[in-house]
Amino acid sequence: MTVKLPKAIEAYFEADRTGSPEAIAATFTENGIVKDKGLTHRGRDAIRAWMADEAQQYSYTVEPFLMVTENGKSQVTARAVGDFPGSPIDLRFIFVLANEKVAELEITV
Repeated sequence: MTVKLPKAIEAYFEADRTGSPEAIAATFTENGIVKDKGLTHRGRDAIRAWMADEAQQYSYTVEPFLMVTENGKSQVTARAVGDFPGSPIDLRFIFVLANEKVAELEITV
C-alpha cells in the first residue's frame, strides 16, 4: 500500500484483495454497516451477502493512496481498476472504527 493505514482499515483492504466475502465480513463489528450504491447493509451477514454479490459482478483491484482523518472518521481515497463501468475511478471509503474493527463504511465517488 502506498499510504499508512490504521490496522482495521488495512485489514479491510487486505480482505478485499482476497475476494472472500467471509474475510470482508470479519473485518466489521457484529453490527457493522456498509453504505454503497445507495443501499445500506447492516450486520455481518448482510455485509457478507453484499460482498458476495459484488464479487460475482466484477473483477477489480483497489489501491489506497490518501487518508485524511476528521471528526472520528477516516476517509481513504483509493484507485479502483476493473471490469466495471467507469473504470478506473477514484473512490472514497469513509470508515468509522470501533475496537480494532470497522463499525461503519460508506463508499462514494
